[in-house]
Order: sequence, then structure tokens, then C-alpha cells
Amino acid sequence: MSRVLVVGCGGVAQVAIRKCCQADQVFTELCIASRTKSKCDALAEELKGKTATKITTAHVDADNASEMADLIRSYKPDLVMNIALPYQDLAIMDACLACGVNYMDTANYEPEDTDDPEWRAIYEKRCREKGFSAYFDYSWQWAYREKFEKAGLTALLGCGFDPGVTQAYCAYAQKHEFDAIDTIDILDCNGGDHGYPFATNFNPEVNLREVSAPGSYWENGHWVEIPAMSIKREYDFDQVGRKDMYLLHHEEIESLALNIPGVKRIRFFMTFGQSYLTHMKCLENVGMLSTTPVEFEGQQIVPIKFLKALLPDPASLGPRTKGKTNIGCIFTGKKDGREKTYYIYNVCDHEESYREVKSQAISYTTGVPAMCGALMLLTGKWTAKGVHTVEEFDPDPFLDALEKYGLPRKESHSPILVD
Repeated sequence: MSRVLVVGCGGVAQVAIRKCCQADQVFTELCIASRTKSKCDALAEELKGKTATKITTAHVDADNASEMADLIRSYKPDLVMNIALPYQDLAIMDACLACGVNYMDTANYEPEDTDDPEWRAIYEKRCREKGFSAYFDYSWQWAYREKFEKAGLTALLGCGFDPGVTQAYCAYAQKHEFDAIDTIDILDCNGGDHGYPFATNFNPEVNLREVSAPGSYWENGHWVEIPAMSIKREYDFDQVGRKDMYLLHHEEIESLALNIPGVKRIRFFMTFGQSYLTHMKCLENVGMLSTTPVEFEGQQIVPIKFLKALLPDPASLGPRTKGKTNIGCIFTGKKDGREKTYYIYNVCDHEESYREVKSQAISYTTGVPAMCGALMLLTGKWTAKGVHTVEEFDPDPFLDALEKYGLPRKESHSPILVD
């Protein structure tokens, strides 16, 4: 029996909440908190009578650690599930530390205002250390390790699909399939079609910053940075077909480089259609992806925030999206002295996701792992204190939970690379 505070009520959060209500023997009480309480109230009303979970709602500004701490003290949860914006991670972690409550999220912290002199100095120092022109990673949150350890608390970072499930796949491959892993390629393929000329499948600010940043990968003990979208591969995906994949920087590469001993190379690829890339390049060229405020008619406006207001809400894409996602990892390495290739992945259907939880598969594949990660913490399957990423825990109970709640794994030893 557990009390859980869920921060956020967007597309991913709503999937996670609905899935928590399917496990109402564990998630006996939920408080849904957001800056827009009306969204929380509407979801709570919709779920009334459909679950034994007792649901309450609250207003909170998750940027404000003091306000978050007041809510935590009032509700007294066993766990805070942060499914809000990544800009808010540190404020919520601070509140959890102040109140002695375990923490989890689905995406690593990013400083929202990188023009602030103090943040800019830290950011540029870390870029120099890695040899990057721009980046996002776990380092801001890893700085909290000692604090959480001393407090006897657990902070679980990045428990979505990628990061999250892909790291569990790596831990599973290390535990069951290989004596030594040489290479890891993480492949995120969305074969869905929402019918819009241009839209993002998750938060536009996060999505467009991620895609427009320089790419990077880990090779032979160091980082290699490349121009954005400059490395392309074509893969033939189960139930999706042939898709172009582009190499991106992704935060789980950094933690996997630390936690998979001896790995020689780790890369992350994601699918993009030509229409998406053309729109994105145009928006970048005219400055619409900038996070630097501009003066417009006497007001300060952040271009990418204005663009977010113009684009379709990712939570609205569910009823119009068709097709499937295919997300997984390809490994090469050795087992019993022999070279081996292994591919583990999940296929998720957009329309089936919508029928079950009123959301497209992108939110589904992030929201379900968030619930399953919370389940691991609340049932004592994962107990390590401190700040941790998914691959540091036993993957078996987590993958079993994913199987039960809608994201079964598939395995193959056949190549899918076309060129």
C-alpha cells in the first residue's frame, strides 16, 4: 500500500497515472499535481469509479522547491514521480531531500535559462571537459549522489523508454547474453503518422533542442562530437519497415559508458522523415529554436516557447496517429569465446495505445516504464540508496513488469542494417 505524488499531467504523466491505477493494489493513493490543476481534476474525474486507487489533486509550481516541499509535507507520499519538465528536476529533488522522500523522473535535468551567468559558467565548463559545443547529461543530478546516500533515499533517473528501458535492455544483455559487450547501438524508430505537416511527439522544447544539438557518441574511452544529423543509417524494422536513422546525442550513453565495463562504442539513433527535417532546419535558420529571449512589442519572448504554443499539443496526437514504434538495442560482443550479435526491442502500436489509455505510443512507451520503475521502488525490488540510473538495478523484475503492463520485449540475432 503506497501513497504516490505525481508531478505533471501532460501526455506521458497521464499514461503513467492510468497505468498506476491498473496496479491499484500497490498504488493505493495518488495525488496528481500540476501548475494547471484543471487538467488534474479532469483526469481524476474520468478515472473515478474505474480504479480502487484513491485520487486527489493539487496545484503546484514545480519550479519552486519550497512550494514543492510544502506539498510533499502535506501529502506525505512514499515516492515522488516527477513527470513534469526536465527544467524542474533539481527543484523537485531539493524538495524530496528536504522532506525525506524517494524521487524518480523520466528525463535528465536541463537548465532552462542557459544565459544566466552562473549557469552559463557551469555549462561551458562541462562542455569544455567533454569537448562538446552543446550537451545535456546526468551530471547536474549526479552531483546529488552523496546527499541522497546520506539521507538514505533513492533517486531513480531517466525511467522512460530511452533513457530507461534501453538501459534495462543493456543490463539484461550484460547479465544473460554476453561475457563482454563491445558495441551498443540504441535505435528509436517511430513509424507513426499523425497527419500534420509538422508536430513533435513529445514536449516540443525538449524534442527540438535534442534534435538540433550536435550529435555525439562514445568510442574507445572518449566522446566524439559530430554536426547535427550528419551520420545516417537505414534499418529494416520489424512491423515498421525501412527507416532512415540519424545519430544524436542522448544522455544514457554517458551512464552506460560508466556501467557497462569494457564497452568500446555506444551510439544512439532516431528516425526522422524528410518533411520533419526540412521544417526543423527552416525554424532553426530563422531563430525559432532559440532559448534566448527577444524583445517583441515591449515584451520578452523566448522563441522556442512561442513555437511550442503554435504547435499541436503532443497529448492531442493520440486519436489521429497510426502505425507503430520499434525501440531497442543492438549489441555485439562475445559469449563463451565466440563473436555474437543480439537485438532486443519492443514494438508498440499507436492505435492500440490510444484505445487503452487515450494516448499515442510515444507517451505510452515513456509512461508505462515510469509506472514500472515506481513499482520497483515501492515493492522493494530496487533498493539502492543514492542517485542511480536504470542499468544499475536488476533488469529482470523490471522487464517482467513491462511485459505485464503492455511493453513486451522481442529478441533477434538477425541483422537489420540495410546500409
